[in-house]
Amino acid sequence: MHPFVYASIGGALVGVAAVMMMGLKGRIAGVSGILSGSFSETSHERLWRVLFILGVFLGGAIPPLVSSDFKPPEPDASTLLIVAGGLLVGLGTGLGSGCTSGHGICGISRLSPRSILATCTFMAAGFACVFLLRHGFGA
Repeated sequence: MHPFVYASIGGALVGVAAVMMMGLKGRIAGVSGILSGSFSETSHERLWRVLFILGVFLGGAIPPLVSSDFKPPEPDASTLLIVAGGLLVGLGTGLGSGCTSGHGICGISRLSPRSILATCTFMAAGFACVFLLRHGFGA
């Protein structure tokens, strides 16, 4: 299967999950907030949060199950750089009061000015980082 098909299916599933979260729980499907709340909320709130995060991880197991020729993408960065990037993204979600799923998917679809600004900001920062890593530092 073509990678575009996998991406399209994944995007559709993210959209369905966001709509279901809003319809069933009345909440925004912001993954960073769901993850952090799974460590601090009461047991009733913790259960659905843990199940949601588990579903995110299990969703990554689907492509190899449906296609024997699936090959996951190979990162072209060191493990240290990937871990540092992940930690910086986590810091950014705290500073920005949300993540790409909360602001970029759910916030923009609700025409939230705050989410539109946050999404433009983290996209611009991402573009700048890629440009600097690929062209500015000779990588």
